[in-house]
Amino acid sequence: MEPNPSTPEPTPQETRRAALAGLIGTALEQYDFVIYGTASALVFSHLFFPNISATAGLLASFSAYAVGFCARPLGGFFFSRYGDRLGRKWILVATLTLMGVATMAIGVLPTYESVGVWAPILLVLSRFLQGFGAGAEQSGGATLLTETAVRGKRGRLAALIMTGAAAGTALGAGAWALVQLLPDDQLMSWGWRLVFLSSAFVTVAAYILRRKLKETPVFAEIKAERTAAAAPVREVFRNGKKAVALVTLMTVGLSVQSYTYQVFMASYLKGTVKIDAQTVPEILLVGAIFGGLGAVVLGYLSDLFGRRSVFLGIAGLLLLLPFPTFVALSTGNLTVIYLAMIVGFVFACQGGVAVTMSYFPELFGSRYRYAGVTLGREFAAVLGGGFAPLIAVALMNAFDSWVPVAIYMTVAMAITFGAALFAPETRDRDLLAPENATDRAQDVQPAVSPATATA
Repeated sequence: MEPNPSTPEPTPQETRRAALAGLIGTALEQYDFVIYGTASALVFSHLFFPNISATAGLLASFSAYAVGFCARPLGGFFFSRYGDRLGRKWILVATLTLMGVATMAIGVLPTYESVGVWAPILLVLSRFLQGFGAGAEQSGGATLLTETAVRGKRGRLAALIMTGAAAGTALGAGAWALVQLLPDDQLMSWGWRLVFLSSAFVTVAAYILRRKLKETPVFAEIKAERTAAAAPVREVFRNGKKAVALVTLMTVGLSVQSYTYQVFMASYLKGTVKIDAQTVPEILLVGAIFGGLGAVVLGYLSDLFGRRSVFLGIAGLLLLLPFPTFVALSTGNLTVIYLAMIVGFVFACQGGVAVTMSYFPELFGSRYRYAGVTLGREFAAVLGGGFAPLIAVALMNAFDSWVPVAIYMTVAMAITFGAALFAPETRDRDLLAPENATDRAQDVQPAVSPATATA
């Protein structure tokens, strides 16, 4: 396919800087969520919900975890209004700062023993702010890298977002593995706080990088031609409903499986399989490392063979994977457990999502790309990831079996697989051409600048 001259090409330096900024920002987002999810599984029920049963405490911890996902569409709605009007860069700086501050705040919260019911209230508030900031983070990073990459390399470059997510998971698991070397009394009194306060290092590094970013060549072209949407959220609901629906449904199954692997299975290994608590973060760490490598490989394959075919292959595999995964985990054999979690991280946690990092931005027209990707993904985050650990714990408690959890994961992935069958191939699309949005091109109205209106 010959390059279309209407799409500006970035410089190699802009590409490298955008890749690093996207990677490290997503690493912070995932680090924040992983350390919170692991804390929910291991310590929060004792520190913030101590006056209820162990199962109820775990449910309460995961409910607080779900609050962050409920906040994500609100944050996505708020920030995406400006991402398509003001540019990608400053929104990503704002979301990064909010996430980092909220995570550090959790590290200094008083516990239930100190302030009673105010402790879980403050925890939920901090979690809400975390989710509000994260609502436009990953979608913004995906849009940034897709619009910065040269044609033919968008899949592999945008996949670095999920390599960053894997790095955040690895850092979070590594941080928990280190503090769990402390005696239990020190871990429960101050050790867990260090994990949350440590996010300051990643926040500062990512902030410095993002401040130095330039706007993407695509957005610079839109701005120069005065075609930026005045109301991108309204426009995406008018002209991009089909694409938003596709993004939502194609994300639900991945989100359910990803957060079931990353959060619920940590508590399953500890509480049901009786794996030593110190080993659980190590398993997550190894899984994340392989997941990050898998993201790059699968992003590269999507450049070679197309987004749709690679995505359908991954979704088809994930229809079958939950059952053998739980069989493997239930053996209690560490080698088998490591292998099962590595496969899960490669395909469910990082690989499948890595393909969507270029696939979803390519589905939308340039005028409402940020809003469309953000809203579609964050609606799915509530339906999928936010409640996945909570639903999995409830199913496990109700049936005393992993089978209903595996069925839940498979049904969610069936929705995603079915939606993907209706998605178009988007590899190497012209990112500035309005007719390349999935909804009818004639519905896309050109922006009217003040100069044009008075001409």
